[in-house]
Amino acid sequence: MLQIWDLFIRLFHWSLAALLLTAYLSAEWRPVHLWTGYAILVLLGARIGWGLIGSYYARWTRILPTPGVLFKYSRQVLARREPRYLGHNPAGGAMVFVMLAILLAISITGLLLQTDHFWGSELMQWVHGLLAYGAIALLPLHIAGVIVTGRRHRENLVWSMLTGLKRAPRPGDIT
Repeated sequence: MLQIWDLFIRLFHWSLAALLLTAYLSAEWRPVHLWTGYAILVLLGARIGWGLIGSYYARWTRILPTPGVLFKYSRQVLARREPRYLGHNPAGGAMVFVMLAILLAISITGLLLQTDHFWGSELMQWVHGLLAYGAIALLPLHIAGVIVTGRRHRENLVWSMLTGLKRAPRPGDIT
């Protein structure tokens, strides 16, 4: 077994999941919703920084696929011949980017709603809500990707995100 996901990444992942659930459930309870949003924004800032200076598999250079790599991987998935990745596969890396971008946009619109200029703005509230529902819509895709990839490569990816461990690479795996 190899340590792939460092402690920061694991704590980030599960903390973000808990905070997102809290934010969703507290949408009508403004103080909790507001402070949860601030916590999410701080967490996102830390993750962005960790992508620049963090461990090997946490770095943006290892996560963000080029369009060509993503397209090739998508074809391999459809043909059921995709390689196993120790870190994020290209689809997972793209999901990380999209999820973090939408969560950052939700956080920014939430912050803007606290300013004099946007206080009570129905348009900004609508955008904030639309982005939130967009993030919620991505969650089943994320979970499905984890389940499908885990089954295809015979590994428990949830356990991996809890422990940080994945089995050692085999021939054909991408490290």
